[in-house]
Amino acid sequence: MPLKKRHKIMIGGFSTIVIIYMVVAGILINGIIVKQQLNHNEVLSRINDIKSSQTETESKLGELTESLIETQKSLNLLDASLKAELNEIKASTSEDFSGIIEDSLESVVTVRTDVGQGTGFILSEDGYIITNAHVLAGGREVSVTDYEQDYHVTSLVGYNVTFDLALLKISGIYNPIILGNSNDVQIGEKVIAIGNPLGLQFSVSEGIVSGVDRTGSNGLNIYIQTDAALNPGNSGGPLINKRGEVIGINNFKVGDSESLGFALESNYIKQVVNQIYQEKTGNDLIE
Repeated sequence: MPLKKRHKIMIGGFSTIVIIYMVVAGILINGIIVKQQLNHNEVLSRINDIKSSQTETESKLGELTESLIETQKSLNLLDASLKAELNEIKASTSEDFSGIIEDSLESVVTVRTDVGQGTGFILSEDGYIITNAHVLAGGREVSVTDYEQDYHVTSLVGYNVTFDLALLKISGIYNPIILGNSNDVQIGEKVIAIGNPLGLQFSVSEGIVSGVDRTGSNGLNIYIQTDAALNPGNSGGPLINKRGEVIGINNFKVGDSESLGFALESNYIKQVVNQIYQEKTGNDLIE
């Protein structure tokens, strides 16, 4: 049945409205999509900015942390340097070795065998110790007691009879004492000797350098003469200058004479220690 004219008009008008609605809705939807895309891009841009800012902040924090660590290291070195200088000034001007003794004692040890005892001192952070070889003579077992009275099982790394030196090793981390240059030793300069005379642990005696390049029983002119008191038990202990450096290892005295003690010069300690250590590792222990 053919549509009447008014029906056609109604249908056409409705179709037009639908089309207009669809066009308007499409425009609105497209506008919403575009706006959302812009918002999305803006959010992504802000996220990237935040990430970039965070990375930059982390980088700056890392740089600041490294700077603080380096500053602390510098302050520690400066503090140690100032303390050493203060100790030297005290020793030079007032004959007060207290600061040097305090720093040195923790590097000195008692060396015991089943037949006797002597002294030694720590040369490296990882526990290498030097003493006189004659301290170990006749013993079958050897042990070390540190300044904190901690007992350590000890191994013998090697020894040299000519120079009367023995290198020992204990486990742990320690504060080593520094070997000075014995070529710089001057007659008359003040020194201290640390040891265990007659079993009196960590005793200190003071004196001066009475002579250098003295001859020992080995016929070598490599000994420092000192009037600092040395007694049985001092063997293997350090002879220390006003800078807190070891300039010799206390070795012997002449008979029952007073003020006639002798210490092997520190440069020979270094030489022999490195020879012993090289035989085991191929490297030097002391630079």
